[in-house]
Amino acid sequence: MKRKTIAAIGGIQPLLFCVGMYLMALFFSMFVCSSIFYAINPKKGSAEADMVTTTTTVSAGKDVIASIK
Repeated sequence: MKRKTIAAIGGIQPLLFCVGMYLMALFFSMFVCSSIFYAINPKKGSAEADMVTTTTTVSAGKDVIASIK
């Protein structure tokens, strides 16, 4: 009896492997595509909150003001 059960599971092993690979590829593609999308189109609320103005001294002794968005 156990041989038939093991043989049945072994018969669908390629199907389970393909389904698993498909789901894993789907998960990673969603992660990569959303990362690319948010890199191109950042959220507008967080971009305004992250604006920073800094002052640095250059070796010539002049102050440089940089605005980072």
